[in-house]
Amino acid sequence: MEDDKYKKGLEARKKVLSSEYVDKSINGSDSFNREFQELITKYCWGEVWTKTKLSDKQRSMNNLCMLSALNKWQEFSIHFRGAIKNGCDLEELKDVLLQITIYCGVPSGVEAFRHARKVLKEDGIDVEEEFSKI
Repeated sequence: MEDDKYKKGLEARKKVLSSEYVDKSINGSDSFNREFQELITKYCWGEVWTKTKLSDKQRSMNNLCMLSALNKWQEFSIHFRGAIKNGCDLEELKDVLLQITIYCGVPSGVEAFRHARKVLKEDGIDVEEEFSKI
């Protein structure tokens, strides 16, 4: 499936989530889930993420809120890392997580901060150093 929306979607998906992650997902697909990988690449990424009214940064922040509300923590972690790649700084991300806490509830906020801190640690991002720059 190599149409234009798929190509654009693959590019956007790799930009946000990393080539390594996307290649692993696509190359690991089989007859059962290959069509699913094509579907999300074409429509989620090629149709929606390539629109221009919202920035990728805004889309990332929206995703973090929605994934928290849905308790989709594995996807939250993937998109938290993507939000950093899309230019969200730690102060903005902290505000997003505080908003999640208020609108989704304290347990969601606890999980959001827990998963965010895990990503930051895995990626070697020194929170104290980053906040000292602000």
